[in-house]
Amino acid sequence: MANLSEHKNIESIDYNAIEAMESFNNFVKKKNTFLFSITAIFLLLYILLPILAFQPVLQQKFIGNITGVWIYSAGLFIMTIVLCTVYVKKAAAFDKAAAAVLAEYQAKGGK
Repeated sequence: MANLSEHKNIESIDYNAIEAMESFNNFVKKKNTFLFSITAIFLLLYILLPILAFQPVLQQKFIGNITGVWIYSAGLFIMTIVLCTVYVKKAAAFDKAAAAVLAEYQAKGGK
């Protein structure tokens, strides 16, 4: 039964009014900038692996018989964990910002 009342609430939201709000547009811009930046970094570093794997710098042995390619590949796992952690922390901030935008909309008379 709670889902029906939530569904009726969603239908009464004026999405055009929210889209016209400056705070909403700033929120979307910040979120998109972050998401596209983190995605570009992720893809760039992953795409560089097959390109750099055959370069002399990564073919050198660094630790025993371990070459730079193995170190770079291990670094990609670490990078993935770091980027996921950053995203999770940033997502919580984006959730708060979205709630603030919705609160502002409701304060202006939105439902």
